[in-house]
Amino acid sequence: MNEPMKYTVIGAGNGGKAMAAHMALMGKEVTLYNRTYANIEVIAERGGIDLDNPGGLDGFGRLTKVTDNMEVALDGADLIMVVVPSSAHHDIAQAMAPYLQDDQIVLLHPGRTCGAIEFDQTLRQSGCTAKPIIAEAETFIFASRSEGPSQARIFRIKESVPLAALPATANQKVLEAVHTVYPQYISGGNVLKTGLNNMGAVFHPTIALLNAGWIETTHGDFQFYIDGVSPSVARLLEAVDRERCTVASSLGIRARTGLEWLAMAYDARGTDLFEAIHNQTGYYGIKAPATLQHRYIFEEVPMSLVPIAALGQRYGVSVRAIDAIIRLACIVHNTDYWRKGRTLDRLGIADLSVEELTKYVETGERD
Repeated sequence: MNEPMKYTVIGAGNGGKAMAAHMALMGKEVTLYNRTYANIEVIAERGGIDLDNPGGLDGFGRLTKVTDNMEVALDGADLIMVVVPSSAHHDIAQAMAPYLQDDQIVLLHPGRTCGAIEFDQTLRQSGCTAKPIIAEAETFIFASRSEGPSQARIFRIKESVPLAALPATANQKVLEAVHTVYPQYISGGNVLKTGLNNMGAVFHPTIALLNAGWIETTHGDFQFYIDGVSPSVARLLEAVDRERCTVASSLGIRARTGLEWLAMAYDARGTDLFEAIHNQTGYYGIKAPATLQHRYIFEEVPMSLVPIAALGQRYGVSVRAIDAIIRLACIVHNTDYWRKGRTLDRLGIADLSVEELTKYVETGERD
């Protein structure tokens, strides 16, 4: 008889706590890891997390282990769910490198853009001798929040979430493993496709930066997607979106446009992005960030826009609108997001042709 699968969740933030509790309530053997023990101390003392999930599994999710020790967290795990900001992927990969084992599955929730590639490159540079399977989701499966030191809430679970493994030949193996808990995941092709279908890269930093004055003056007291998307802001969103799709096309990938994504995800339609966004009833009531020191900029710009722009520059695509957003973010945050971001050198793919890059993400082989 096969042993029951063991699951580890890396990260005890909004998403990690919700996912750990949710899987525990399914009766799964779940370990929760967080690098700062103070943030999980109450969970460890209680032995689990209270989950509020109206209409779904809720109650007290009892965890098998709660730890700040990466070796303990990875020991015996079959499926490792990494639920941290993408800006932490590099550090998490370094911490995991000595302890990963062959065929363990590491799934990034989500990868943003080129997350699995960065993770793989970091493991190589860190001397990891094991051969785990690295995969990434296109977006996070939950809309969730942490509501206390050992409490979490799930507002909504998405019906369909694409994922891809690196290499793509392992997609089916990853899907079979993750379907033991979440059948909502579907094949997303390869990790270039999941990364270039990253709509947060288009919406979040552009709207935030073009509403910088309003955010700082009102501390976010306006509707981010409704009040913050005027006709002019929508036109810039369309320019960024066109460039993203053109970069994808240069790699042989048909990316979803913003209009197609809104229709697919929310059945929100319109003749342009301004109209479609304002027809998305779920956006009404969502407030803007209270500050510009927010993941919409400090995560999305270096981990999403920088790799998209870098791929465009490498393969001959004009990315002037995306570059403008990156430059504005650098000025506003007084930092160099090109230096801190996922450049092609950092990803280890700067010298690859389109054919070589495609071969790498499809088969894992590099010439």
